[in-house]
Amino acid sequence: MKSEPKSETELMQRAFEIAGLSFAELAEEAGIDVPPNLQRDKGWVGQLLEWHLGARAGSRPTQDFEDLGIELKTIPISYTGKPLETTFVCVAPLTGVHGLTWEQSHVRNKLSKVLWIPVQGEREIPLADRRVGSPLLWTPSEQEEQQLREDWEELMELIVLGEVQQITAKHGQYLQLRPKAANSRVVTQAYGSNGKPIKTLPRGFYLRTQFTQQILQQHYA
Repeated sequence: MKSEPKSETELMQRAFEIAGLSFAELAEEAGIDVPPNLQRDKGWVGQLLEWHLGARAGSRPTQDFEDLGIELKTIPISYTGKPLETTFVCVAPLTGVHGLTWEQSHVRNKLSKVLWIPVQGEREIPLADRRVGSPLLWTPSEQEEQQLREDWEELMELIVLGEVQQITAKHGQYLQLRPKAANSRVVTQAYGSNGKPIKTLPRGFYLRTQFTQQILQQHYA
């Protein structure tokens, strides 16, 4: 794995160096095999790019480039440049959330500065042949942060009130809360509306595709 980049400039230089290359070329340099598809290897693309860019955080709740304060997010896009799926931000806390504020939240920390790397995501393109796009370093505008904050506060209030199971993908304009588990046997503790502990699926915060599309349009138009 490459060493951690020492500066934002060095990180961006590495990101521009891999733009236009195929997954096969990047995997060969990293000495790893390209899986036939992503059904069993959901995180493979992210791990491949982490190797090339020198990200060290792994699955820890910190930013991928902690010393630089930058999070890495790959974004599969269609032929027309539209995001093909929502973007996972972080796991949502379901207990011990009283008094938690937006300023202290993992969501805000993760989204304070993001290195977006678009990748070809159309299924008919074999995984090995898919290419990496031009990188984009993004910080939310005041308006974007305000809406993210409102969404986060709305969702967290429902968790605090014991209504986690009433939350649907319709809640939140930019940010949504969805089950985040390998299968339905994976459960975690939360609280019901009567204040008693319940077992439920772990939840994750995700950015809607309308929001990520807006980011891409603003910067690549």
